Amino acid sequence: MKNLSLKIVTLALALAFSSTNTLASDATTSVWKVSNGEDVVYIGGTIHILPISEFPLPDAFSTTYEKSDTIVLEAELPAPTDLAAQRKIMAAVAYEDGLSLKDELSEETYGALNTYLSAFGATADQVASFKPGMVVSMLVAIEAQRNQLAGEGVDAYFNQLAKRDGKTRDYLETLDFQIQMMANMGEGEEDRFISETLTTLPELKELLTQTIKAWRNGDTEEINEYVVEKFKRESPVSFNEVFTQRNANWVPHIEAMFGDEDQEFVLVGAGHLVGEGNVLKLLENKGYKIEQL
Repeated sequence: MKNLSLKIVTLALALAFSSTNTLASDATTSVWKVSNGEDVVYIGGTIHILPISEFPLPDAFSTTYEKSDTIVLEAELPAPTDLAAQRKIMAAVAYEDGLSLKDELSEETYGALNTYLSAFGATADQVASFKPGMVVSMLVAIEAQRNQLAGEGVDAYFNQLAKRDGKTRDYLETLDFQIQMMANMGEGEEDRFISETLTTLPELKELLTQTIKAWRNGDTEEINEYVVEKFKRESPVSFNEVFTQRNANWVPHIEAMFGDEDQEFVLVGAGHLVGEGNVLKLLENKGYKIEQL
């Protein structure tokens, strides 16, 4: 438990790549060029947990990274050895004052959770001190590990490259913001969130495999269905906070990247760039030119 990090949580939020509604149907990458005249910012859609078999990444990612001065991520990624960050995460995602996830779930859903965990030698009571967002993240991480689909994600990979190469790293939001978002996920719809997740876990291997394939091929329609629409169905209340609000919050940060000498490469899970209110569409509506590479 103590070594769980935000990249596990992010898998439950958006295993996705970026897209917009005005792309050519034969596009083959998940990197976009956003232009304001001659001034350019690149945006790459990422998968936050990716098996090692999927490396090397598509060429568009490597070539864009090489010509970029600054790598912009969603938030700073805490190292597994950062015990202070791990303690902060655990404090935020745990219930207080004697409350428990068991108080929020129906007997049927709690029993189904217990049945699932029993296959791994665990019980629902052992995770009941955690809020639904953390429990769902655990379930997804367990299933990804079981199907050999877990691994270092695109974000973490480029974070390490930029650190090695001495490139500037910047962030769209704070770690504290992401921790609080994780803590709030599923609030007010706890039973539905857990129940829907348990129902779809048997499909996770196929879903992740299809999502990775769509990401590599730049298939925007499929990723919208596999990621964004799926999350919206499972957790409609949390959808606004996790996707819609953050998309809008990021646009001013991206606009501020224009007008300087730096070449920025923004890397975000593209659930934030698919469907209504996605970041690329919001930029397009403001007059920026969007091209898929």
